[in-house]
Amino acid sequence: MKLASVTYQRQRRIGVVQENERCFVLDPGFNGIPDTIEAYLASEQTQEALAELESNGFKGVDEVALSDVHLNPPLKKVNKVICIGKNYADHAREMGSEPPEIPVVFSMFPTAIIGPGDNVVLPAISRQVDYEAELVVVIGKSGRHIPRDQAMDHVFGYCCGNDISARDWQKGKPGGQWLLGKTFDTFAPLGPFLVTKNEVDDPHQLKICCRLNGEVMQSSSTSSFIFQIDFLISHLSQFMTLAPGDLIFTGTPPGVGAGRKPPLFLSPGDTVEVEIESVGVLTNPIVAEV
Repeated sequence: MKLASVTYQRQRRIGVVQENERCFVLDPGFNGIPDTIEAYLASEQTQEALAELESNGFKGVDEVALSDVHLNPPLKKVNKVICIGKNYADHAREMGSEPPEIPVVFSMFPTAIIGPGDNVVLPAISRQVDYEAELVVVIGKSGRHIPRDQAMDHVFGYCCGNDISARDWQKGKPGGQWLLGKTFDTFAPLGPFLVTKNEVDDPHQLKICCRLNGEVMQSSSTSSFIFQIDFLISHLSQFMTLAPGDLIFTGTPPGVGAGRKPPLFLSPGDTVEVEIESVGVLTNPIVAEV
């Protein structure tokens, strides 16, 4: 399934997106279905209820054109936004370092999350804001000390993500300020949908690209991950409990603006698109802070 968080008739609801640009919109409370994907992930009963609705062809559920709903970020009120740095060797090298021997881990705050079509706001205190196309893993089952051979059982699905980065804060300040450079409001576009893992044959064989104003800036494949998803989940779970709804941004391929000669940073009026095979296209306009 492709799940979406939608606003329809002034209510936030869960939508199930169809291939024909249509969407089944679930009434909150119908068959015990909640109004947010976060609440849905937290309850096995609601997941079973939605699976039953799907098996019955969503009988009795409103079906509308996708254009008739507003797409919100699939998840917003999450516990953790975990990010992996330098997970593509060529990206590590373009940023002036060798590929890491263990995952580089940092985080963002959930206040950075925005949805498809929402504005990325360039902060007044930064002049070097960059794009980073990333596959985002959504955790579906809690776990700590997860064995690698069981790690994929904890994955619910995938989203497109854009790890927007203020390079002058991330790397240009004393000591390096990765958290501050990554977690400005609007710096974590997410969407357009949450694609369940059964819809993706192999998450390590997905084409991934980023376009800036229609021009391809990044073009690669998740086959180039240094650390695969099962390893990342197992590794992270040695330090923390992973919970339903937690997000893992898995790293970006080469082609970021900071790695170009001369560097290329985002400007008001730009449009950034992240496209990942089998997952979707995430589009966000760029505006100045006012």
